[in-house]
Amino acid sequence: MQRRFALLALTGSALGWLPLSAWAQTEGLRELETFLSGVQQGRAAFTQTVTAPLRDGEAVARTRTSRGEFEFLRPDRFRFRYTQPFEQVIVADGQTLWLYDPDLHQVTARRQADVLANTPAALLAAAPDLRAVRQAFTLSAGESRDGLQWVEAVPKARDGQVQRIRIGFRQGQLEVLDILDSFGQRSVMRFGPLDRSTQFTAANFRFQPPAGAEVLRQ
Repeated sequence: MQRRFALLALTGSALGWLPLSAWAQTEGLRELETFLSGVQQGRAAFTQTVTAPLRDGEAVARTRTSRGEFEFLRPDRFRFRYTQPFEQVIVADGQTLWLYDPDLHQVTARRQADVLANTPAALLAAAPDLRAVRQAFTLSAGESRDGLQWVEAVPKARDGQVQRIRIGFRQGQLEVLDILDSFGQRSVMRFGPLDRSTQFTAANFRFQPPAGAEVLRQ
């Protein structure tokens, strides 16, 4: 279940969402715009905590934590490489979204344009500017907390797997991605410092299914 949710989460809600002054609203959206227009590529480590909704009789929600590395090159290429507690790779090469599960020795391939339009991955790694984001999301600013400026993005399409996304920035740097899916599961991704020293090219995001792996095309 955790394996498949990695893709759902990419493809929150203790933070307060309150009416703010016009300045605060502008500030939060300015952070997002700065990131979209000013950061064209990069690499960062991340920790992802997935919390399932409470079931009948449960007193404590079930959680799972994963770790890995995120790389991207705008406008439409990225890679999420999970390393703990199990390996998993999600790659967008500009045309196809690949999901590789080494334990199952299985690759799932889907047309990128069909699955990423209203997802967190598309918002962070594909959108070139705030105007493009507004075509797919309704944006609003959240209360500034813990030194972070927050923006909430709600997909305009109501038939997707994501209810809402909250993005936390610190001085223009992406720090937190808080995702609530349509099943009530919450995924919080915390990113380390963004390394922009590597000059990525499209070739860095090519994916070749490993020899012998089962390839499922959807």
